[in-house]
Amino acid sequence: MVSLHTSPLDQPGTGDAGGMNVYVVELAKRLATRGVEVDVFTRATTSAQEPEVLAADGVLVRHITAGPFEGLGKNELPGQLCVFAREVLRAEAQHPVGHYDAVHSHYWLSGQVGALARDRWGVPLVHSMHTMAKVKNSALAEGDTPEPEGRIIGEEQVVEAADALIANTDLEAKQLIELYDADPGRVDVVHPGVDLDVFRPHDRADVRRELGLPADAAVLLFAGRIQPLKAPDVLLRAVSVLLDRRPDLRSRLVVPVVGGPSGSGLEHPTALADLAAELDLDDVVRFVPPVAQSELSRWCSAADLVAVPSYNESFGLVAVEAQASGTPVVAAAVGGLTTVVRDERSGLLVDSHDPRDWASTLERVVSEEGLRDRLAAGAVEQARAFSWEHTADHTLAVYRRAWERMEVLV
Repeated sequence: MVSLHTSPLDQPGTGDAGGMNVYVVELAKRLATRGVEVDVFTRATTSAQEPEVLAADGVLVRHITAGPFEGLGKNELPGQLCVFAREVLRAEAQHPVGHYDAVHSHYWLSGQVGALARDRWGVPLVHSMHTMAKVKNSALAEGDTPEPEGRIIGEEQVVEAADALIANTDLEAKQLIELYDADPGRVDVVHPGVDLDVFRPHDRADVRRELGLPADAAVLLFAGRIQPLKAPDVLLRAVSVLLDRRPDLRSRLVVPVVGGPSGSGLEHPTALADLAAELDLDDVVRFVPPVAQSELSRWCSAADLVAVPSYNESFGLVAVEAQASGTPVVAAAVGGLTTVVRDERSGLLVDSHDPRDWASTLERVVSEEGLRDRLAAGAVEQARAFSWEHTADHTLAVYRRAWERMEVLV
């Protein structure tokens, strides 16, 4: 596997680490249990990183030195593709011919490297986009920076080169075909999963006590990277509208924001805290640094709802994780979130980013008798439809079909 711009060992929720990091490591671990040894090539970002780290039995993370360890943003990484690719090829050359059977690249930067490795090694390239520039640019948050033309061209090249493309949802598959002219015969839909041993319902009273949350609080949780794309500002503005309508809620409302600045959010790392102060929400909003997966499950279980107001999500792992923790999700009706969340069954979908619409939906969950409990039960049931075991089995099938296509061409 190639995950150039972010290591599967990084803490999700800050920097460039997020759902893709979870995807890579969880898929690799499940493949390893099926007898597939996985090497994950990623760029080293500190001299303290060991060149090789065993992430799990059968999963080796290789840190490749390509450019300075620190100070390079994601948009500057195309300048390091040649060096990174050279080091990947050099690592493979230390093994007998035919050491690798397939290359699975994640995100377009990795796809550029994967395409070169495919041609040199004579093995299929399977690519997962995770996000797409054309989709992101079509639904930008106000003030967010459009993805550059260079990324769009790079994505088009990877789509053309890949022997198979894995889409998270039917919608993403349709976008690949319609926006990137992908061959429908090379696009396979494989849903990501959730670790149901980690993300499970906890006793709400117990975890609230341990996390320092009042037993009777109305807890509206945001978990993820703090950047315009994820739209945590929409939640804060909605909470402000809600408190204008229902000032009686103020004494028991808590809005934890679990995560750190990322992407274009790094340009103004205090922007969300500044907004909270501007909206007079300092007594309501609680900023929490990124936490481990097991701790995130506890935060989700402690909440009345998890808000996912993103402008786009190719899937929305945090929404599945929240539901597996027994918590309803209030999500924007965009991208993969319309697949992950069953409206009125496991959560509520909001067909806009207008804070007034969001305030009305949040108020329903907080105030409508029996709604939260009904959605919570549906959330647990919905999460059972997603598992990493299912993801691994279907991904293996994609690898096999990609091999068959190459053999036919030869």
